[in-house]
Amino acid sequence: MGRNAIETVLGAVVLMVAGLFMAFAYSSSDLQKVEGYSVSANFPMVDGLKEGGDVRVNGVKVGSIADMSLITAPGPSQYLVNVQMTIKPDVRLPTDTIALAATESLLGGKYLSLEVGVDEELIKNDGTGRITRTQAPMRLDDLIGQLIYSSKKSDGGGGGDKASAAPAPSPSPEPEAAHP
Repeated sequence: MGRNAIETVLGAVVLMVAGLFMAFAYSSSDLQKVEGYSVSANFPMVDGLKEGGDVRVNGVKVGSIADMSLITAPGPSQYLVNVQMTIKPDVRLPTDTIALAATESLLGGKYLSLEVGVDEELIKNDGTGRITRTQAPMRLDDLIGQLIYSSKKSDGGGGGDKASAAPAPSPSPEPEAAHP
């Protein structure tokens, strides 16, 4: 009977420690929903961004992505992605701020990075604010394709022998003999 009581107490202590660990991990991981004002931006594509993802300025989380929706662009059969983000009220952004999708690491996730501008006029914090300057994320497969294409192009069209693609060297004049 004494052994069962010790096992029960020990199990309760382990559960309490696990609960404290989970509470600490949640509070230090910035998973809380950000309260603040709404700002929107339109992107041609948002590969890897997700609702609830971070919005950062200089690497510091200042907001989160609230919603993403597909909208029709002014051109024929073109679409843009409208990203709604929530920014902390104490962070005021100039109107020339640039929004771009950035990567945490080579294999890491994506987040929305804001490069703060220098304009004195600020984006409205009444829910109608808009970032007009955006940059789509760089896709790794596109970069590799460009690298392969540019290496083939520098080989003289690719596929052939490098010696046949290079121009023939022009003959250099022979030096004149010195007269005594």
